[in-house]
Amino acid sequence: MGNTDKFEMIANIYDTPERIQIAKVSSDVIREYLVDANSKNAIDFGCGTGLVGINLLNEFNSMLFLDTSQNMIDQIKQKISDFNIQNADTLCFDFEKEGLSDLHADYIFMAQVLLHIHDAEFVLSRLFDVLNEGGHLLIVDFDKNEKVVSDIVHNGFNQAELSGMMTKIGYRDIQSKTFYTGSKIFMGHDASLFVLDSRK
Repeated sequence: MGNTDKFEMIANIYDTPERIQIAKVSSDVIREYLVDANSKNAIDFGCGTGLVGINLLNEFNSMLFLDTSQNMIDQIKQKISDFNIQNADTLCFDFEKEGLSDLHADYIFMAQVLLHIHDAEFVLSRLFDVLNEGGHLLIVDFDKNEKVVSDIVHNGFNQAELSGMMTKIGYRDIQSKTFYTGSKIFMGHDASLFVLDSRK
């Protein structure tokens, strides 16, 4: 996944009050879309230090924290150990480089991850393969923001365009909404976050 080197460097200082706050609102909105999840398994895709996934651990039977940065995975491993978490596992893996045929989940969520992925459609189709039939992919990310100019991340996403791309892949029952607006939360600019729910 894009920008792994950057995340390797900031892993041990990643959990700032701002990031913890955004993770809380992100996990709260994801929780709204969960149905009978306590018997289901989930993947926190691009989990970073696990800020979103840890907030949702009690909602699921089990959770896999997956990221391309080993240092981020080491941070979440430490939390799993510190809090004596029983229903979580970790995996350092890059979906942009290879497929993982034996990985399956009922829920996959990715919070502020898609903007780091160069070929979003490719990774979303890989994740479609990982989902069990009827499973959900939940995306939390920034709305398209013309003020953000970057050659390392997308400047957010147009919800309708993203839904169209996902429909083409095979996702269905797609619904999305903007749920949060914050000051200077996206590369120093005011920005809004959306949530998108989709099913296989």
